[in-house]
Amino acid sequence: MRTPSTPAWVRAYLVRLVACDVVVGVIAAVLASILRFGQEVRWQYLVVSFLIPPMWLLALGLSNAYERRYLGVTVEEYRAVTRAVIGVLAVLAVAAFALNVLLARLYVLILLPVLLVGGLLVRFVMRRWLTARRLQGDLMQRTVVVGRADAVASLVRSIKAEPTQGLLPVAVCASSLDGDWNTAPAIEGVSVAGRPRDAVAVADRMGAEIVAVASHPDLAGKALRRLAWALEERGIDLIVSPGLLDVAGPRLSIRPSSNLSLLHIERPAAGPRSVVLKQVMDRTLAALLVLALSPLLLVTALAIKLTDNGPVFFMQKRVGIRGEVFEIFKFRTMVVDAEAHLAALQARNDGNGVLFKMQNDPRVTKVGAILRRYSIDELPQLFNVINGDMSLVGPRPPLPAEVEQYEPDALRRLHVRPGMTGLWQVSGRSDLSWEESLRLDLRYVDNWSPIGDLRILLRTFQAVVRGSGAY
Repeated sequence: MRTPSTPAWVRAYLVRLVACDVVVGVIAAVLASILRFGQEVRWQYLVVSFLIPPMWLLALGLSNAYERRYLGVTVEEYRAVTRAVIGVLAVLAVAAFALNVLLARLYVLILLPVLLVGGLLVRFVMRRWLTARRLQGDLMQRTVVVGRADAVASLVRSIKAEPTQGLLPVAVCASSLDGDWNTAPAIEGVSVAGRPRDAVAVADRMGAEIVAVASHPDLAGKALRRLAWALEERGIDLIVSPGLLDVAGPRLSIRPSSNLSLLHIERPAAGPRSVVLKQVMDRTLAALLVLALSPLLLVTALAIKLTDNGPVFFMQKRVGIRGEVFEIFKFRTMVVDAEAHLAALQARNDGNGVLFKMQNDPRVTKVGAILRRYSIDELPQLFNVINGDMSLVGPRPPLPAEVEQYEPDALRRLHVRPGMTGLWQVSGRSDLSWEESLRLDLRYVDNWSPIGDLRILLRTFQAVVRGSGAY
């Protein structure tokens, strides 16, 4: 039997992380002392400052900031930093009360923000480094995937599509295979090493660090519990895929009962308060962006008008929330009679079957090519956001002709306001297939949140600078 062990790269990563946290603790203590007291630091604060770094490490450890399963994968690392800062504040407050000592408020007001920002920055930099290495195929966790053949294939595809998760499928244990598994071909390029009942032996043989179980009727209840026990003795992590498609983590929670744990799925955040908050945030940010970008808007309008003397704006009917039709505003990037030439170009469609897209479209003007490259042509949609027809973040606003081709699932895109940007914008834009675009839009509809919108807005800036998928 294998004995539990921590991979060498994990130990090295944790050593670097702890070292950086020690530096953050020292910097926070020194800055708080100097900025509050200058060169005349009292001996009591020298003692406190000396204790801050070990106290900070202890608070991070108790908050699961060094938990192996969170490294570089989830936002739990960042939440742990916040919990640790609150823990340090609580310890300082209790100690001051117990010792009848009055801590200088400015000292605490400097110390805690530096710890928070430093802790978050350390993890951001370390995660970027870890992500870069994993994109090169390094620092991956060897994974055995277990389940029915079709579910295993789907899970392996998902794992390979997201190398930043750090999972490397090295073998599969599958059931429902045609013929003898000994002669079965590989599943998604991963060799079949046995059946689900052989998962523990295969994990031992392959030196696996993780066993990922796809939804499987034979691996539930007692069988899954026994598998978890066996893996626990070997120090191997167990991951279970519940088979739920595109349900984000915040919507999942465990609902315990007397003899089993139930997975509770929250409804999408479409309550009145969330909707109102989203509209207020959208309109406020849109108005501020219009003010900030007004010089760029004016220069763009002049460039379009002076080059071919046509209209500055292109207006088109689009379908919004609940199927309501509205007119979308864009800077004109094509020749005036572009629609008249569309039929002749249909055979050269580079789009995804539902949407017409064409690289090197001859109808695009020279100024228009620049505007499209950096998505400047989309900026007038800020007025649609202010008017309430659109949101800053949401599904792409479809044409009425596109909606007529929608299957029932696609109609769910119309449950929220369309957006200037969205998951489709930060995931490839025109390079995506229709199925992938639809999947991303439906994922957004089911899992949106104000915080999630802010993340997408930040990622949009990076996508626009790169110009990927824009034509």
